[in-house]
Amino acid sequence: MQPDIEDLLRTARVVAIPLATRFRGIDVREALVMRGPSGWTEFSPFIEYDDAESAAWLRAAIDFGWSDTPTLHRDHIRVNATVPAVDAAEVPSVLARFPGCRTAKVKVAERSQVLADDIARVSAVRDALGPEGRIRVDANAGWNVDQAERAIHALATFDLEYVEQPCASVEELAEIRARVADFDVPIAADESVRKASDPLAVARAGAADIIIVKAQPLGGIHAALRIAGEVGLPVVVSSALDTSVGISMGAHLAAALPQLDFDCGLATTALLSGDVTRSPLDPVGGAIRVERVDVDTDLLDRFEASPERRTWWLDRLRRTHELLG
Repeated sequence: MQPDIEDLLRTARVVAIPLATRFRGIDVREALVMRGPSGWTEFSPFIEYDDAESAAWLRAAIDFGWSDTPTLHRDHIRVNATVPAVDAAEVPSVLARFPGCRTAKVKVAERSQVLADDIARVSAVRDALGPEGRIRVDANAGWNVDQAERAIHALATFDLEYVEQPCASVEELAEIRARVADFDVPIAADESVRKASDPLAVARAGAADIIIVKAQPLGGIHAALRIAGEVGLPVVVSSALDTSVGISMGAHLAAALPQLDFDCGLATTALLSGDVTRSPLDPVGGAIRVERVDVDTDLLDRFEASPERRTWWLDRLRRTHELLG
């Protein structure tokens, strides 16, 4: 079902929620939530994304708010902690926001930092999680192939579960995967899937061992399920620093996958200082619930974006809706 723009605008609310820790270079997360026949849904492409890229996020919002939910195979999803590019001394306090999580994803390759900072941060996570904990690192395409090889060699000593998007292009991923084959460190592709015109190219090129799928950037649950079914690689479901509405979308995607071998990156509400619901999908015992959330009008009012930002988002919604045809 393709709702018209008035259907979307009728319940649209724009929020600006402060982050507990600076992440992705931002201190406040803005998002637009709205209610469809199936429940609340979210449209929250990052500010720097253009309308063409944002169109997939709107398709996802419409898919979740105006379509039936696929068959679900589980009612809870095990999730990982997310450690931003903080000083190593801050790692214990960050991990404390993710009770029961046995896995941590650690951000590396921050532009303002050096490899020694990454090593110190990952070491602190290993100390906190102990030998049984699982550590994955995410470079967000921040390294070239030589830098990635050097970094993976240095970080492999911490027994990495995988390295996410070490380099930008599919060709670079294939090369670094070949170079580090002896390290027994799998390569996961994120941006090379969600930002690609052909999300399956990374698998055809033998450039990754694992793919990361995110409901919003891939156009919704049903589109992401099709990609996961065709790619022929293990899948990790992740989020994009969403409110609990967007996290609910990701949790439903993870629950709809027939096989789910890895803890998912769906605990990022723990990085926010607020939410739009009184029952946020925060991790409990290392897992989150699979359910739609009820949005609280008092919280919408509390975190309501400024009139200027509301206008910006509603204009973006109109422009992006036009692109859907």
